[in-house]
Amino acid sequence: MKRLSMIFKSKANKALDKMEDPRETLDYSYQRQLELLQKVRRGVADVATSRKRVELQINQAEAEAAKREQQAKSALAAGREDLARDALSRRTAIAGQVADLRVQYNNLQGEEEKLTLASQRLQAKVDSFRTRKETIKATYTAAEAQTRINEAFSGISEEMGDVGLAIQRAEDKTAQMQARAGAIDELLASGALDDYSGSPRDDIQAELDRMGAGGDVELELARMKAELGQGPAPKSAIEPGQAPGQPQPQHTQQYRQPGEA
Repeated sequence: MKRLSMIFKSKANKALDKMEDPRETLDYSYQRQLELLQKVRRGVADVATSRKRVELQINQAEAEAAKREQQAKSALAAGREDLARDALSRRTAIAGQVADLRVQYNNLQGEEEKLTLASQRLQAKVDSFRTRKETIKATYTAAEAQTRINEAFSGISEEMGDVGLAIQRAEDKTAQMQARAGAIDELLASGALDDYSGSPRDDIQAELDRMGAGGDVELELARMKAELGQGPAPKSAIEPGQAPGQPQPQHTQQYRQPGEA
């Protein structure tokens, strides 16, 4: 089971790796960083809003404290010490609230500064990642295009190799057919094969044709001897009415050499 699980995981990982597009992964990572940066910015805005609200509360409390102090003075001027004491008591309470609000304000202001600095750093990292992302995507796209071109050339090379083999086979087969046709022609000419496409073979006529061809050769040879003075002038290899193969009749008139009477 462990081996089967490992095989399944390896095949699944291979399939996922084949399906994964690094450009899409980079875009997704960049989108997540933008979302995180947006959250940090919202946090900065929330802290700034809280700080501003505390600031308003401090201003209102200080205004209230100033009012109670003025009331205390007016009460003393009117001879109402009891009212003056009450006004001063309220001013003191308000002063305590202002002190607490100022502490809260300082904390929020410090938190806001930290978040602002973090937001600025994160913004710089996001900008750097975006530049690197686009560079990697462009490089990957170029490499992918080059790979497809190389694969196309490889396919063309394989196809051209197949074409070359087909041409070679066609040439070999053509040469084989030509040799076979030539051999059949020679066999037909020699009589080793019968030509059933034409008229039936006549052995007697074939022998007469062969003898006639031989007689032509002998006649030409005798003519050449006569021209060289090595024999009498030739006559027709076969006299009219004489069958081939019969002895030639003797003629009394001899061939004379040029210059003889």
